Amino acid sequence: MDRHLDRCAVTPYGRGAGSSRVRVFEWLDRVGTDFTVSSYLSLPDAAASRLAHHPVSLARAELRLGAIASARPRRLLLHREASPLSRGWWERRLLRSAELAVYDFDDALQWDRGEGGLVRRLAPKADKVRVAVRHADRVIAGNAVLADWASQHHRDVLVIPSCVALEDYMRKTSYVLNDPPRLGWIGSPHNEAFLRLIAGALTEVHRRTGARLTLVGTTTPSLGGLESFIDRVAWSPDSQRTELAAMDIGLMPLPTNSYSLGKCGYKLLQYAAAGLPAVASPLGVNADLLTEFGLPAPQTQDEWTTAILGLISSPAATRERLGRTAREITGQRYSYDAWLPRWAAALELGPVTL
Repeated sequence: MDRHLDRCAVTPYGRGAGSSRVRVFEWLDRVGTDFTVSSYLSLPDAAASRLAHHPVSLARAELRLGAIASARPRRLLLHREASPLSRGWWERRLLRSAELAVYDFDDALQWDRGEGGLVRRLAPKADKVRVAVRHADRVIAGNAVLADWASQHHRDVLVIPSCVALEDYMRKTSYVLNDPPRLGWIGSPHNEAFLRLIAGALTEVHRRTGARLTLVGTTTPSLGGLESFIDRVAWSPDSQRTELAAMDIGLMPLPTNSYSLGKCGYKLLQYAAAGLPAVASPLGVNADLLTEFGLPAPQTQDEWTTAILGLISSPAATRERLGRTAREITGQRYSYDAWLPRWAAALELGPVTL
């Protein structure tokens, strides 16, 4: 590791993980400034089963964090956490080592007390995010809910949403329904379980219309009876780019809990970037986005059924108007181009050109 490290970004996952790609790599691709990037093991997640299969790489990743801290970078961006094994010590040391240390988070990590796997129980994210916020020079939060919490522990907190690039999504051009209608969802294997929350509504819509559901994420069946009308597509940059435009209606159900309140609405923005009308749970940022886009905001199973059937039965022109409005607003208010100057200023990188 260069003893005179200038700019460094530390993130727990590789580019293939949505959070790191959206909050770190996409920005770095745009600023035209060289950053040394440490993405731990460059894995899509930090499940104990994955870590256990890479013991040598795990040791090297921990040593690399020490080398970064010793190099005392001039600019340091830390996203979420430095190490899944840390209980706050790495976050504290790294942030203290830099001339300017910026901490970025995009989920309600402060309320994550370790539910889930072994690693999360031994090193809960709630502890380390508190350490990170307190020892950073500046905090970037993905939404106002997260910023309000961070502001209780730090004076310099700003909101920069999780953004999308419209050019990364094929634009929907036909709003004539597929036969059968095509509902859609995109996301991680962990979050696809949220579709069970609206299983009754999806089953009823399928019964009435024959609608099928395309899942862009994992090819492993996990949703029980819903699998009878699910078509699965593995996530890749190409499938993300093309599959959303082929759908008729995007879906984003969320559980009603504090963690959902901290979500940044990224899935809804992805649908909007493709010009795809969608139905989503009105929690956290979603509530604001749904209002801006003029899209349905159901809460109960019956409301979900009514909302989906309502969009299916609407004229193609109505679905087109909703999809195009969402896309236009997203480009103006939630794109990388719209927020790049503010993000670069938060890192004190100087002027950037679009």
